[in-house]
Amino acid sequence: MEAASVAAENRERPAEREVETLEARFGAFYPHRRLALEAEHEARVRRGEYPTGTLRFVRPSLIRATLRVSGLYRRGLANAARVALRHNPIALARLPPRFDGLAILHLSDLHADISRPAIDGVIPLLAGIDYDLCVLTGDYRGRTHGPWDAAMAEIERLRRHLRDPVYAVLGNHDTIRMVPALEALGIRVLANEAVALARGRQRLYVAGIDDAHKYRLDDVAAAAAAIPPGACSILLSHTPEVYRQAEAAGFDLMLCGHTHGGQICLPGPVPITLGGRFPRQVVAGPWRHRAMAGYTSTGLGSSIVPVRFNCRPEITLHRLHRAL
Repeated sequence: MEAASVAAENRERPAEREVETLEARFGAFYPHRRLALEAEHEARVRRGEYPTGTLRFVRPSLIRATLRVSGLYRRGLANAARVALRHNPIALARLPPRFDGLAILHLSDLHADISRPAIDGVIPLLAGIDYDLCVLTGDYRGRTHGPWDAAMAEIERLRRHLRDPVYAVLGNHDTIRMVPALEALGIRVLANEAVALARGRQRLYVAGIDDAHKYRLDDVAAAAAAIPPGACSILLSHTPEVYRQAEAAGFDLMLCGHTHGGQICLPGPVPITLGGRFPRQVVAGPWRHRAMAGYTSTGLGSSIVPVRFNCRPEITLHRLHRAL
């Protein structure tokens, strides 16, 4: 066999093994569909057909230049590293008694490879937080395509400071190829599926869907299918865009991110731009839609440009209580 053929075969084998791992985890259809959509997206970006990101209508270089000229760039960098710990009490009517007081640590939008100062800032916070489970609601790398090794290295560093169990969903910046690496770290990725948390004979269900913003492979009905009627359940979604579907499917609580709360906001705060169309009520913080409670994280990391104004990065400690 010629040397060039051997090299090509060696390049293909890791990808083949990766796909086999994904097929074993999720079945045949979903991984191939996700990979095909990712390849299509990357090809379009490389052809320059559309820019991507929360600040997608403005070139990052122009934002940086404007902030430097105005003397605000350093302040924006410092703001992006000042991670806040938010506390969010949530009352749920169907919460089983044994889960009263359950604490959920919620991290979103790590963009870990381009947000290392935020990762550095959050690690000292984690040591003093008491929680029962941790959830990650997507966007682990900075770009929407290309390498993800640097992001995984930062996530591995962060994972050493997170207690089990940890559940996660993919975001619009993520590739499904990250799933084996995430799960090797003990982070269970939920892709249109659910798991049951048990305390004695009582159960609380945590479900997660794939990205509903760009790839639109979310399936709220499939995620809810294994949850018994009337059971208390939580949905993890990268984006709040599917909040109506989540409430219609009977979820009691939806945790999400994606918006960054605007990331660069006018005082108020008033987002200058958002990565999608959302009612203002679901852009950041706690909200409610009919019988379902919700929370949209402003995110830990920053997207496109590593700065924040009038919108601090955050991690959130949700504490569940039985509604009176």
